[in-house]
Amino acid sequence: MFAAMLAPRLARLGIHYGWVIVALTFLTTISTSAAVSLLGVILLPLAQEFGWARADISGAMGLMFLMFAAVAPFAGALMNRFGLRRIVAVSAALASLGLLGATLTEERWQLWISFGLLVGTAAGMTALALAATVASRWFRARRGLAMGILTASFAAGQLTFLPTAAWLTENYGWRLAVTPAFCALAICATLYVLFARDWPANLGMAPYGGKDIEPPPERPSGNAFSISFAVLRQAIGLKVFWILGGTFFICGLSTTGLVNQHFIPFCSDYGITAVVAASYLALIGIFNFCGTILSGWLSDRFDNRKLLACYYGLRGISLMWLPFSDFDVVSLSIFAVFFGLDYVATVPPTVRLAAQYFGTVKAPIVFGWAFACHQAGGAFSAYLGGVTRDAWASYSPIYLAIGLTCIVAALLILTVRDAREDAVPSYA
Repeated sequence: MFAAMLAPRLARLGIHYGWVIVALTFLTTISTSAAVSLLGVILLPLAQEFGWARADISGAMGLMFLMFAAVAPFAGALMNRFGLRRIVAVSAALASLGLLGATLTEERWQLWISFGLLVGTAAGMTALALAATVASRWFRARRGLAMGILTASFAAGQLTFLPTAAWLTENYGWRLAVTPAFCALAICATLYVLFARDWPANLGMAPYGGKDIEPPPERPSGNAFSISFAVLRQAIGLKVFWILGGTFFICGLSTTGLVNQHFIPFCSDYGITAVVAASYLALIGIFNFCGTILSGWLSDRFDNRKLLACYYGLRGISLMWLPFSDFDVVSLSIFAVFFGLDYVATVPPTVRLAAQYFGTVKAPIVFGWAFACHQAGGAFSAYLGGVTRDAWASYSPIYLAIGLTCIVAALLILTVRDAREDAVPSYA
């Protein structure tokens, strides 16, 4: 009802309702990704309070990303089957339950259940699959820009909440640090249920940039698992799927698992407090916001393969440079700028390549499988970061090794043919 009342009023002002859906998705994604990022902030306080090794807590991180990876391939199919609003509501409920459970943690297995199982599952149900679905359904023109904005929100939530969480942890204890994300999840989920709609046709309008109202396809009668695996069987026959999945594994390896979870502990080895280190992560978030939106704009206009090669190459160089820096204000600021500009700038070109090869309906599902690879990479580096730090008393080896893999990704993506959207109608 609220959407039906608001849409025509905005139309009279020349504002397409697709941008309202983008705004709602932006806020929801920020809240969900903030929940995912919290464990990196409270890692050291947890270790100090309970006497746990970093590898113990990194195991919960790894499980969180594994659940993220396990659920993500089915997120697009779940949204096709049950609708965006229902999936967002269930995801928010699971994440909220996980955050509440984390405040009651006294044993390691409780942390693995709350963060690892519940928050990981909730994040996998929406994550970037929600962004890809919204961009594919609601936009014909400016699709790359819309995806860039929504992708920026994914990292913005992970990074911009961190200074507040770190300050709360330092001054009031780590349990209170989950409160902002918990409240944001409740508010954003409520707004999404009230104002969002699944398709433009539900409001009697064409997608942004489209001329005709496009009737939504019939909801698939099969379950989400069979739908997702059916699309996967088609996708694995194409080289582009393997390249996108492999490079996205490296993307997760070098961002959500490594920097998100282990940057603050890395800085602490050099005497930098959690609040200051979290502020640099927030700076990464600011430049990521600008860089990802710019990436969306660029992906509408330039060869997506070359964009991705540049992004992965610059990321690899910044990761390999960090261990040799002085960890002073200048060095960390330089790292924040260069790493931030392409933190998740890889997503808009990757989504466009998926849409070019697999079409509007199947692209979010294919991207879900690629994103599963991304989160599997994040799980691997989240766990391995703690293990290598315990073994060698340094994060430098893992940063150097993963920086090299980014260079490999830059070379791999150039082997993909940059197909045009109208060149592969058989997959639409």
